[in-house]
Amino acid sequence: MRDLFTKDIGWKLFSLFLAAGIWLAVHKILPETNAAAGTGETKKVIYPDLPVQIVSAKADLRDFRVAPVAVKVEVSGPSEKMDKLQADQIRVSVNLTDLQPDGDMHRFVEVAPPAGVTVVSIEPVRVSIIPPPKP
Repeated sequence: MRDLFTKDIGWKLFSLFLAAGIWLAVHKILPETNAAAGTGETKKVIYPDLPVQIVSAKADLRDFRVAPVAVKVEVSGPSEKMDKLQADQIRVSVNLTDLQPDGDMHRFVEVAPPAGVTVVSIEPVRVSIIPPPKP
């Protein structure tokens, strides 16, 4: 019986050390996922009036506007994050870098939430581009 524990003791200790190392690595890498899976608590928040920012080429100095100027965004995530989330942490933009003057004057709204937060819906999904008045 004593042979059962003492035979190949080096390999047994190495295996135990390796198993403990893997367990610690997995729990350090995925602590947030494990906590969210354990509680299952997610929360949705609606921001009814987030302003749309225009993204254009640096050399493009034209004065474009969008209509509507604000959109309604619904986001969800873990309760802890959603309780601390502020409206200014969600970036809403429209990309005009490839806009052609005679092309489509509608663009999709892009929403960039913080890490761990998911966009559920955007209203409206597209905005109209209003070119500057001609002189």
